[in-house]
Amino acid sequence: MNLPQHVHTLIVGAGFAGMGLAARILQTQPQADVLIIERGDDVGGTWRDNTYPGCACDVPTSLYSYSFAPSADWSHTFARQPEIHRYLKKVAADTGVRSRVVTDCELQEAHWDDDEAIWTVRTSRGTLTADVVVAATGALSTPSVPDMPGLEMFGGTTFHSATWNHDHDLAGERVAVIGTGASAVQFVPEIAPAAEHLTVFQRTPAWVIPRLDRELSGSEKSLYRRLPLVQKAVRGSVYSFREALGGVLAHATGLLPVFEMVAKAHLRRQVRDPELRRKLTPNFTIGCKRMLLSNDWLRTLDRPDVTLVDAGLAGVTPEGVVDAVGNEHKVDTIIFATGFTPTEPPVAHALRGANGRTLAEHWDGSPSAYKGTTVAGFPNLFLMYGPNTNLGHSSIVYMLESQSAYIADALNVMHDSGITAFEVTEEAQRRYNTRIQSELQTTVWNKGGCSSWYYDSEGRNSVQWPTFTWKFRSQLQRFDQGNYVSRRRAAKETVA
Repeated sequence: MNLPQHVHTLIVGAGFAGMGLAARILQTQPQADVLIIERGDDVGGTWRDNTYPGCACDVPTSLYSYSFAPSADWSHTFARQPEIHRYLKKVAADTGVRSRVVTDCELQEAHWDDDEAIWTVRTSRGTLTADVVVAATGALSTPSVPDMPGLEMFGGTTFHSATWNHDHDLAGERVAVIGTGASAVQFVPEIAPAAEHLTVFQRTPAWVIPRLDRELSGSEKSLYRRLPLVQKAVRGSVYSFREALGGVLAHATGLLPVFEMVAKAHLRRQVRDPELRRKLTPNFTIGCKRMLLSNDWLRTLDRPDVTLVDAGLAGVTPEGVVDAVGNEHKVDTIIFATGFTPTEPPVAHALRGANGRTLAEHWDGSPSAYKGTTVAGFPNLFLMYGPNTNLGHSSIVYMLESQSAYIADALNVMHDSGITAFEVTEEAQRRYNTRIQSELQTTVWNKGGCSSWYYDSEGRNSVQWPTFTWKFRSQLQRFDQGNYVSRRRAAKETVA
């Protein structure tokens, strides 16, 4: 598919966010002028890119899926990466979204022309214009690799978990894993049996609780196919439980010690060495950082051929890595499990607003938006999974569908009212973020005594949503035009 010269609505990214929005738009306007550009070679976003061993969802799949596209084919209650990717490709085909996607097309720059009220968009496959641009590139899409002294001199193999090198055989190798977050807890147990020795570098321990995963039986799947309302009821019950959990986590109630007791019991069962248990016990309130779900991570760290280094990483030599106390560890391969860049999304460097500054320059290291979706100074730009929309307890798909409804309604208002440009007012954005930051002050993410990727360069929690997800949805049910400045394109003079 070739790029058109112009499109009304241009969506950047064909993951859960971008495809969900396109499906929502096409549901009510099948002939809508909407296009998705995707830098990868297929749809799926993070579930296309992350193919590391053991990659799986850490939210029950009954909830981590589109509400408008239930599936009775999931193999487990927590789905694995390959089937999530297959699911997304099927949804793209079934909804007609796939025909609106241009793959291998990376956004390079988008600039708002205030006089013409239009976006000029430069991509790796050419230039086009768009009335509306939606950045649906995800908060966890661009790997973060630390700038380690000496890394360029390392004689072995290096890669990030999000760009797994499947051509490289780890059998019999000495492997260093940098990071102990959500990705590491999934792939380390998978690669430990093959490697000669694993050295895992931990900066901060995390609370780990059991993963209540199980296979879905054939009878369950059959029931869901015959009676879709049963599956819908299951989704609703999982959602309700997660909302209750969110209330506990977000506001650090007296129930948090119960979760801590579960995590400590899990640690005692799986790790025999008391010194290793000490290294793996956090010194902050459970929930402050993302709780990890695993049944075999802790047990793997207790293996004789696995070493946990809690001194951090200081540098790299041609033959290995050096920890913070000066010990060198000889390794053949370094795998970075160092996460992503949610407070400094790369797409922000490509979007230039009305005054010519990029969104990254406008934010200056501290992202903020109105309802996580629009930004003053950037007309006709919508963000999905924007600032303060991340969750610690539930499914981001629920938040994305809430944003989709809001954006689709805004597009309907534009169409019905003949409006060419919307821009949220600075006052509305300021009021909104003042309230969000105030609500965050009482949450475990702000009060739990940890440092996390939720905090930006200004020390603000610009990542987390502070309360129940239904409150977010209720705020985004309708496009609130009163908080926006709207205008129409001036008529051009004709020359006889």
